[in-house]
Amino acid sequence: MDKEKLKKICKKLIFLPLPIIILLALVAAPALALVFVYGMDTHPIAYFVYVFSFYTLSVATVYCVLVLPKQYKRAKGAIYGTKYGNMFFTDLDFRTHITLYSSLILNVLYAVFNVLSGIVYNTAWFHVLAGYYIILALMRFLLSRFVSGNDIGENTVGEWRRSRVCAFILTLINLSLSGAILMIMYQKRGFVYHGMLIYVMAAYTFYITTVAIINIVRYRKYNSPVLTMSKIINLTAALVSMLQLETAMLSTFGADMTEETKRLFIALTGAGISVIVIAMSVYMIVRSTIEIKKAKTEK
Repeated sequence: MDKEKLKKICKKLIFLPLPIIILLALVAAPALALVFVYGMDTHPIAYFVYVFSFYTLSVATVYCVLVLPKQYKRAKGAIYGTKYGNMFFTDLDFRTHITLYSSLILNVLYAVFNVLSGIVYNTAWFHVLAGYYIILALMRFLLSRFVSGNDIGENTVGEWRRSRVCAFILTLINLSLSGAILMIMYQKRGFVYHGMLIYVMAAYTFYITTVAIINIVRYRKYNSPVLTMSKIINLTAALVSMLQLETAMLSTFGADMTEETKRLFIALTGAGISVIVIAMSVYMIVRSTIEIKKAKTEK
């Protein structure tokens, strides 16, 4: 076999289409889990599973590193060619409107769903979650209403005032968060993701948390309190998603852990999130108050 044919075969084996990679992952992940669950670490079948899983991980990594960025650029270029796609990527005000209103609609839908679930199942757990989503929706509503009548950077004092109101409201997140933590710890409430869904939710949670942190840093250059506040809200939602993921992970993989250890993990995570949220709220309240006073003295 000549080098060219060998090269073509290797390319076909490494650069697989996305549907096939997904199919391989759906087979490899459960197979690997079964090997460890049933203690078959040294069984001959296990070695085949190890090789198969390594191959799946390799082709998935190659796809994410070499193929996915090119497809993303191609898709982004196609979106740029449309009227509203171009506006979304180039017009900051338009993009802010879209992201705020889409997040607002999702929060309202989540709140309604949890209220109805609380009524149907007659449990306070869903009402606590509904309260959390209502607070997020309220803050996003206030910001979206402001940007509807003002361009970003046009009314800085107004932005600081609206951000200060949202920062005060943000402190209420800790009330719903505390209620949720107590119910998780002592009523064994929480989140459960079945099968492969837990891995999907883990990847999604880490992704939105990473993006939220990056956006807080990236959007600082616009010197817009409304943009900063919207990114703080996104980070808060991502951090609470981390708590949700932790409860699901403990429920799925924490069978050998004592209840006291689980409660300790949840309490520490909840306390850490509360401290971060309060710190961000206090920072925005203090900063906005200083900036508003400064603007008044300059007049």
